[in-house]
Amino acid sequence: MAQAQAKPDEALSNPRGIPRAPFVDRVEDYVSSRQDVEGTLKSFQEMISKYQFMEVNLQRRVAGLKDKIPEIQKTLDTVRFLKIRKDDPEPIETTFELNDTLYTKAEIPPTEEVFIWLGANVMLSYPIDEAEELLVGKLNTAKTTMSNCNEDLDFLREQITTMEVAVARVYNWDVVQKRKEKGEEEKDRKGKGKEGDDGDPA
Repeated sequence: MAQAQAKPDEALSNPRGIPRAPFVDRVEDYVSSRQDVEGTLKSFQEMISKYQFMEVNLQRRVAGLKDKIPEIQKTLDTVRFLKIRKDDPEPIETTFELNDTLYTKAEIPPTEEVFIWLGANVMLSYPIDEAEELLVGKLNTAKTTMSNCNEDLDFLREQITTMEVAVARVYNWDVVQKRKEKGEEEKDRKGKGKEGDDGDPA
């Protein structure tokens, strides 16, 4: 089965390595006879399924980042506020959340360090400057990842559409070939019928 050639300016994958779907301009580049149609359609459907699987995973990742980015930003804002107030001798009066419905008042004395949750029930102490640097890095990484995920989702949707068009073209090509074959069979039958009529005695 022939393979279509990619255009010179067309990358074979996007920056994250997701393969580009082949654009089926000529069905004959993929199928040489009707016997190739079923296998080609199956191959194209498998590619669509793989793209859809990646799309679902990316959508979940984006949903997680939409929750994570505001949390990082909120923590960074808090660290920066503590940094501004660290030279103020007066404690900070605040209310903090114990659980979903329970809050309590507290006083926070001037501090040079903060504790940050890193996940997996791990909390570490950081000097305020290092904590700010860590959170800025995490926030930038999360935003970049979100941007890449959204870009990949757009790319995947384009590839799914391209493959759906390819499936439709191969299917339509098969329908046309069936009609041609049926027309040729009817033509052969009519031709044989005429030959028989010519050979009959008067």
